[in-house]
Amino acid sequence: MKKTIAAVALAAMGVSGAWADGLSSLENFIRTAKSGRADFTQVVTGPAKDGQVRTKTSSGTFEFARPDRFRFAYKKPFEQTIVADGKNLWLHDVDLNQVTQRTQSKVLGSTPAALLASSPDLETLRRDFELQSLPEKDGLQWVQATPKAKEGQLRSMKAGFRGNDLAALEILDGFGQRSVLTFTSMQLNAQIPAETFSFKAPSSADLVKQ
Repeated sequence: MKKTIAAVALAAMGVSGAWADGLSSLENFIRTAKSGRADFTQVVTGPAKDGQVRTKTSSGTFEFARPDRFRFAYKKPFEQTIVADGKNLWLHDVDLNQVTQRTQSKVLGSTPAALLASSPDLETLRRDFELQSLPEKDGLQWVQATPKAKEGQLRSMKAGFRGNDLAALEILDGFGQRSVLTFTSMQLNAQIPAETFSFKAPSSADLVKQ
């Protein structure tokens, strides 16, 4: 469950104006959202086992700046940081005192982060995803993105927009685990210092390169 939460490296943000469907909202977001910050809550639900369903709730803050930079800072129930600096993706697990370093271009691919923080336009997204507007639900305009590549961990993702904001992400992975993120206090095109997306591994931490 903890690994699932850590693996969700996403970016997020908003749109402007009233739009007819989720696909239009997503397209407008890609064109206009250059940076942003928000608070988030994430609920991960595992597949039923022995008749029981397990859930895990986490919360923290999120910041992004196009292209290809974002930072998730998990505060509760455990501290964990995910940083994409444009070249590397860093994952710092405070409890384990471990830092994992990966080449960013090799691991983002067809992921929520690539969908929302990297692609310059809708046509680029369509190279990797099947995109489909969904019916309005809970007052949100929804769009679904399904990776064309079948070997990845992501099975599908839904993004829900409310007015100017991306309000929710729902991610289903290949293990049947569902992660729902809700965003609050969204600030689009905010001035975010460049050092926000810099990361230096603590000298005492174990460094794992993948």
